[in-house]
Amino acid sequence: MDWIEDQIEWSADGKKVAIGLTRFGAGKNLLLLPALSSISTRTEMRSLQERLGTSFATTAIDWPGFGTLPRPRVDWRPELHRTFLRFVMESIVQPAATIAAGHAAGYVLAEAAENPAGFGRLCLLSPTWRGPLPTMTGRRMALFRGLVKAVDLPLIGSVIYRLNVNSTVIGLMARGHVYADPTWLTPERMAEKRAVTEAPGARYASFRFVAGELDPFIDRDAFQESARRIPTKILVAYGGGTPRKSKAEMTGLASLPDVLTVELPRGKLSFYEEFPDLTCEMIAPFLLEFD
Repeated sequence: MDWIEDQIEWSADGKKVAIGLTRFGAGKNLLLLPALSSISTRTEMRSLQERLGTSFATTAIDWPGFGTLPRPRVDWRPELHRTFLRFVMESIVQPAATIAAGHAAGYVLAEAAENPAGFGRLCLLSPTWRGPLPTMTGRRMALFRGLVKAVDLPLIGSVIYRLNVNSTVIGLMARGHVYADPTWLTPERMAEKRAVTEAPGARYASFRFVAGELDPFIDRDAFQESARRIPTKILVAYGGGTPRKSKAEMTGLASLPDVLTVELPRGKLSFYEEFPDLTCEMIAPFLLEFD
């Protein structure tokens, strides 16, 4: 089987956005949606995609405003990403199952609550709904929106952004929240992550995510209510080392009817990237059960 690297063009607020996607494998269609973060792209799904490609025709796609391709200046907001997700489902792939990580899982829940048949079986990896700054403070603050406006400014905005995505900050974030093994982020992998942050226009969506401006829900109740409205079973998987506040949101989903939960013995927010063999072993049986 061959890997197929491609890109599509989509429009946000009248501006053209180039978005990368990767196809691999054969079988029923499987959509893989990476997390939204300063260092996330579809590449974080590649090892998992390779393993699942033995059973599925997999498609991994970047989110607009993220990835490694140049991005226009856009006031990125949840309605744009929900519109993009509907476009993917209608024009790119009609999946038998969908895997979504981080905030992508939140967006999938929001859309699947309206159209549950469109996504197939749902597998949510480290599902989140609240960005880093609101999670740290426990609430949304006007200050965060002010920081977003500052990052949008020419020159000074780029400086502020760079202070938050240098190697030291990325390393601290990765060791604290993202990867269980502090040595996993090798120099080669760090270079790949830095390339994501240095793509032209990267700061516009990236900092909005950090500030909570891309949160798909306003509170936990709305997050859980969307899951309740989905009439089919949902698999939620997360790593045993997931940060406490994020893990509380994930285990909260586990208490809902028709939500199945898998806690891997190791791993933090990006456990599926760090431990793809174990992740595949844990989620494949669920994905392969078709009604």
